[in-house]
Amino acid sequence: MSNQEGLSDFLIVRELGEPITRDQLDEAADRSGEVLSELRSEGTGIEWVDSEVLATEEGSVSGTVCHYRAESEAAVHEHAERAGLPVTTLARRDEPLDGE
Repeated sequence: MSNQEGLSDFLIVRELGEPITRDQLDEAADRSGEVLSELRSEGTGIEWVDSEVLATEEGSVSGTVCHYRAESEAAVHEHAERAGLPVTTLARRDEPLDGE
């Protein structure tokens, strides 16, 4: 699945070793945005689409599932490395299932 700019859609599962607070997640999101801007200024095709937050029963953040559009898997890995974010699973996004 690709958009008009020739970027491919990727889904990234980020499992955290230890749960974090929502404030810590917000700080990580800010850093992620800074790194995205840096990469784009260097000519890398990458953009964040959205993220789902995974939570424990207590309400702490245990991970995320993020949707990015990027020119390559390498660009997604570069973003994660620079932003200090884990990549548990990285896969190209395919067409969603039909159903309820």
